[in-house]
Amino acid sequence: MIINDKCILLIDDEETIQEVVQVGIEIEVGWQVLIASSGLEGIAVAQTQQPDAILLDVMMPELDGISTLSELKANPKTQSIPVIFLTAKVQAAEKNQLPGLGVAGVITKPFNSMNLASRIASILQWKI
Repeated sequence: MIINDKCILLIDDEETIQEVVQVGIEIEVGWQVLIASSGLEGIAVAQTQQPDAILLDVMMPELDGISTLSELKANPKTQSIPVIFLTAKVQAAEKNQLPGLGVAGVITKPFNSMNLASRIASILQWKI
């Protein structure tokens, strides 16, 4: 296992996804994974913990991913944290629109949890 000091915040309302992402990233590269189950919780965690990057589900109840992203980008404490959308429901046209919203990238579900950290590192140009 590669020990690395990165911290990733996952904002996703599905417990299964939370577990798969956390275990996959921790096994693959040893990054810390913070979990938030809603957009509002994710915004609060991002402000206090200042993660290196955020994985953000698009489809969530209450505050969806796009609204959550808007809040993150509007806040001076969180606006510079790179955000990667994690989404199951993405049409080709939507996928082309998402980068225009200020996201670093898009990873579609289902994904291989054992190479998720590599995909994140590739999008953000991190060395692992």
